[in-house]
Amino acid sequence: MLKIYVVLFVSLLIITHSYAQGFSINKSGKQTFHFKDEMGRNQATFFSHAPFEDITGLSSDVSGWVSFDVHDVKNTLSGEVSIKTASIKTGIENRDEHLKTSEWLNAEEYPNISFVIKEIEAISNGEDNKLRLTVLGDFTVRGVTKQEYSDVTMEYLEESELTKIRMPGDLIGVKAKFNINLSDYGVRHMLIGKRVSEEVEINANIIGTSTLDEPEGYISK
Repeated sequence: MLKIYVVLFVSLLIITHSYAQGFSINKSGKQTFHFKDEMGRNQATFFSHAPFEDITGLSSDVSGWVSFDVHDVKNTLSGEVSIKTASIKTGIENRDEHLKTSEWLNAEEYPNISFVIKEIEAISNGEDNKLRLTVLGDFTVRGVTKQEYSDVTMEYLEESELTKIRMPGDLIGVKAKFNINLSDYGVRHMLIGKRVSEEVEINANIIGTSTLDEPEGYISK
């Protein structure tokens, strides 16, 4: 009898561990999702808090992809998300133009800002088939690449009449948040610390679909 309990306990641990690594859905194997949304509903935001004013930048020109085994996200997740540097809007046109210059983001020489997934540091299950992850990735601004940790929530939505309202195919919802220091990426303008914070909070709220063609930069594994 004791052996039976031990076997059941070990089996329960294995099942629990398996669910903690990925999504508990009917599908299996690798799934790939693409974030290009021609309607501009995917968004990345940049928030700067400084003594004189708070500044929020917004870009809807988001592209990229993620790929993973649905039952083993921790060990298989890969992907990249990027925005066009010149697409960032802050609500003031003159300020937007300044952001594009070589003193700030240098949009002409470095047209993209990107985050490339490198590894998963932690993963746990949430409610409604969500995963919470701590993701380490290569973040690139102005041609400078640094590793940054991001808090990420992923939600898998199997295709239904409701999801088709957004777009066809299975969907993956991704929310990410992390902070960077501008000086780490070569931005050292005299206004930093006065009208612009040295630390900038970055958020992404994006949904990808499984139905699009493989994007540029995607590598099958």
